[in-house]
Amino acid sequence: MASLAHEPTFLPLTVAAARTAAQSQADPPARMAAGVVQRRAEEANSAAAECWAALLAGCDAPGRRALPSRLRALSEATSGYVGSHWWFSTGSPHRRRVSEAENRIDEAAMEGDGAEFAEAFIGYDQAVATAVVRVQSTMGSPTA
Repeated sequence: MASLAHEPTFLPLTVAAARTAAQSQADPPARMAAGVVQRRAEEANSAAAECWAALLAGCDAPGRRALPSRLRALSEATSGYVGSHWWFSTGSPHRRRVSEAENRIDEAAMEGDGAEFAEAFIGYDQAVATAVVRVQSTMGSPTA
């Protein structure tokens, strides 16, 4: 695990959106689903920081290999929170953006391309956070 004085943040929008959703949901299942998104976002953020440190050091640390599964777990948690109906209909542009950014991150990590890695994370963070916020604002409770 990376030991950094100040761990870089790769998913600030997603963590904040999920935290807000978890705190504001009156419906217990929706609150729990938002909490899962928040936990997965925090785990993915930690894995991204480890991967970033490995990229900067030019090594193949365990965090670099763990990142793809952490991102998939976050994407799956987001899908569960927003609901499969929304995710595969109205939210399909968000789902595509999430998937494309996730693939870009994986490729950048494998190639050791730090600039592409950082840029792809911006898109991923924005896409996931937007999905969480849009569903929360349009439906109140996405699982309802």
